[in-house]
Amino acid sequence: MSGAILVISGPSGAGKSSIISRASKEIGDYYFSISSTTRPPREGEVDGVNYHFISKDEFEEDIDKGDFLEYARVHGNYYGTSMKAVKEALSEGKLVIFDIDVQGHAMIRQRIHHIVTSVFITPPSIDALKARLHSRNSDDDAIIEKRVKNSKDEVESICDYDFVIINDDLDKAVDEFISIAKASKLKYKSEVLEKFIKQWKNL
Repeated sequence: MSGAILVISGPSGAGKSSIISRASKEIGDYYFSISSTTRPPREGEVDGVNYHFISKDEFEEDIDKGDFLEYARVHGNYYGTSMKAVKEALSEGKLVIFDIDVQGHAMIRQRIHHIVTSVFITPPSIDALKARLHSRNSDDDAIIEKRVKNSKDEVESICDYDFVIINDDLDKAVDEFISIAKASKLKYKSEVLEKFIKQWKNL
């Protein structure tokens, strides 16, 4: 596999989707991995575009078959990434972008760390996050409080990431993301470097 993986994590409401959308024309050929989930679609979401919406039984069957690169249970629902499309994109030399939580990041790091670059995107404060979640008008107060609580747990893992983007200025955040995405494509696999070392030393 000649491609690379860029993992993006951060609280819901951090602006991840907006950053990816605005940066998409600048980062070259990439594949955005679409996760599977057992949660019901929200208003306006489309199966196969936003998520692959599947049943809990189907998801757990796929776990047993080892079909997920990573998966996690968040707010009582499963989220995960199928391996088939990811492998195909990597074999084509594409940058594969994941928008996953900290649990998924840890699982991917364990399995294919040598081609993974990661970035944690966050608002500048918990108050800014609350304001953004309320302004979306897509969740009730109970869901928002659950997301805020989850974000406090997620931020504890921020040091596990290669980069951090504090999204208090969207234009600046987009520029930073473009730089990180381009740099991630330059990351070499360990076996490639070992081969280069031998060639360089004429071994």
